[in-house]
Amino acid sequence: MLQFRVWLKGLSPMVWRRVQVPATMTLLEFHGVLQVAMGWEGIHLYQFVVHTVRYGSWELTAESPDIGFDTLKLHGGSRFLYEYDLNIPWEHEVRLEEWLAAKPQIHYPRCIGGAGNCPPEDSGGPEAWIRQEDEALGLGLDEDLASAIEFIKDISDTRSFAILDDPDRADEFRELLFRIDRRNVLLGRAFERRKVNERLRRGEHLTLMHQQM
Repeated sequence: MLQFRVWLKGLSPMVWRRVQVPATMTLLEFHGVLQVAMGWEGIHLYQFVVHTVRYGSWELTAESPDIGFDTLKLHGGSRFLYEYDLNIPWEHEVRLEEWLAAKPQIHYPRCIGGAGNCPPEDSGGPEAWIRQEDEALGLGLDEDLASAIEFIKDISDTRSFAILDDPDRADEFRELLFRIDRRNVLLGRAFERRKVNERLRRGEHLTLMHQQM
């Protein structure tokens, strides 16, 4: 069994995941695992660059990714590149941390750690997403939060949602919720290890690995 640490290049704070996979897994299957672990949706082309050889989506005329890690002869500390959405690539650095004995009754692949939101699809790469984060957390956020607190206080004080009977107040509330939701979308998908492992146990990586093949 192999343990990898994967992180998105060009971002700070770091967005990273740690996964354990069978040593017989192929790069094609690993692509699916990374899609689930990172939080991507499998809607773009991808490629691995291992020992200067490209493996990935057939549209790229790359080598077939249906090749096992046991064939690639990686050693502890080996690093390679995984690129997703090749228009403005999201570059993931992948490092093999160690070979481990598989534990009985443990489901593999699995995610054992990580941090950081997955950027939204089609967000334009690291620099563009950093600007989006600044937008989401910047100008107007304090005002939106203050407005939300005001609505909550009014409802709490009156023990009633009657304030929403006023069309102007109802429209104001809907616009507020829209802005807050938009800010949340700009921040990307939150990492939750439990949910990642639930998806891996359901075999979602086996579906995602074929979406661009």
